[in-house]
Amino acid sequence: MDDFAAEEHLDPTTEINLATIKKRAVSGVVALTGRMIILQVLSLVATFLLTVFLTPTQFGVFYVVSAAVSFFAYFSDIGLGAALIQKKEGLTRKELATTFTVQNGLVLIILLIIFLATPLYQKWYHLDQAAIYLLWALGFSLLLSSLKSIPSLLLERELNFNKLIVPQIAESLVYQFVVVFLAWRGFGINSFTIAVLLRGFTGLGLMYLMKPWRPSLALAIDSLRGLLRFGLPYQINTFLAVAKDDGMILVLGGILGSANIGLLGWAQKWAAAPLRFFMDQVIKVTFPAYSRMQEHEEELSKAINKSLLFICILVFPALVTLCIAAPSLVLLIPKYTKWQPALVALSLISLNSAWAAVTTPLTNVLNAIGKIKTTFKLMVMWTVLSWLFIPSLSYFYGVNGAALGYTLVGMSSIVAILIVLRFVKLDLFVSVGKPLLSAVIMGSVMVTLQRLMPLSWVNLVMMFVVGITVYVLLNYLLLRSVIQQDISKVLTSFKGAKGV
Repeated sequence: MDDFAAEEHLDPTTEINLATIKKRAVSGVVALTGRMIILQVLSLVATFLLTVFLTPTQFGVFYVVSAAVSFFAYFSDIGLGAALIQKKEGLTRKELATTFTVQNGLVLIILLIIFLATPLYQKWYHLDQAAIYLLWALGFSLLLSSLKSIPSLLLERELNFNKLIVPQIAESLVYQFVVVFLAWRGFGINSFTIAVLLRGFTGLGLMYLMKPWRPSLALAIDSLRGLLRFGLPYQINTFLAVAKDDGMILVLGGILGSANIGLLGWAQKWAAAPLRFFMDQVIKVTFPAYSRMQEHEEELSKAINKSLLFICILVFPALVTLCIAAPSLVLLIPKYTKWQPALVALSLISLNSAWAAVTTPLTNVLNAIGKIKTTFKLMVMWTVLSWLFIPSLSYFYGVNGAALGYTLVGMSSIVAILIVLRFVKLDLFVSVGKPLLSAVIMGSVMVTLQRLMPLSWVNLVMMFVVGITVYVLLNYLLLRSVIQQDISKVLTSFKGAKGV
């Protein structure tokens, strides 16, 4: 047991000062943004090709099965990983080994449950054998993901995102290439099954190359108890999010059927794309960064405002462009008219994504500064509202009813914004209001051009170019000083971060 001595600290971030945290945070955002450009463009292209090669029913089966496994996945982590990242003090080998043991033990239990419950999924969702193989493959991928969790969280806690992105890029490249190629060759649902397994093994091997760590088994009750003080409430919040999102998909799959849930999944996939493209990269960096800045209120407030501005200035115009261009794209792209029934749902869910662009970073702040109980209350509110509105509206009004339910729940996010304002100082007029105003004006210009010009690829591209030009000019006028300062700081900090 000497290997797990409580005083053996393994965390090199204990002595990181505020300046280093800021430099590594900037470097991390740049690294993840670079990864985002590669992966999200690839993901968007792959998603588009899959929606060409697959039917709404096949897409719906993948959507439902993925949601089922994602639902179980959140029981594999009782918040220990987040607790290790958020912890102010250095980490010990005993804490890491205990986390590794508990997480992988839970995953093995979940795999057994998934396997034993297979007949129930098969009966309820009318799954064929190919869908069952996909279910098992996604379940096994949980184990592969869990095995790499400790090296991953160590890199994240160190804010060493330059190494963290290597396995992520490789995983995505393998998955997207394999799934699209196989779908093109007519493998249907089996395309996802093979791609998921190859992705899992690729990521596991590369993660241990980036951050070598000798897996160890231990069960230190004192360490576990300390980590659970933050981890368990954090995971309860995560579970509520899963019940609100993935759990809802499971229910809607029974109400709407495979084809309609495929339409809803298409709308959700594209409406969430700007968030995945821009917001997720910032969230990944800011949680550990904010956690290390808890005692520096002024610097924390500045960092939150800057990250919120960065997200909104990119997400808002992307959502507006998506909603305006989608009806034209559905008509212009061959074999894409099958998604036309989902256009109204796309617009409604995009409104929800606009709210999420603001509230998700702010709830991330609450978690980082230890206000986990406040986040829990917000998650309870959103979960209750989701289960009140979405299933009932989908039952009466189908896909559009479900989308309306998501929008109504999103509007309640104003409560979260008001609560966060009690803990940190925010300039929402600058970070949210000005990008929103620019996006609305841009959208008005694009709609006007769309009505004046006949449908064609040339006119669509022209509308897009004019819209983006208007948006950039408006932001230059409204946010010139802020943007110039931030660009200068990013370039300076990133150069300095290279040597950190």
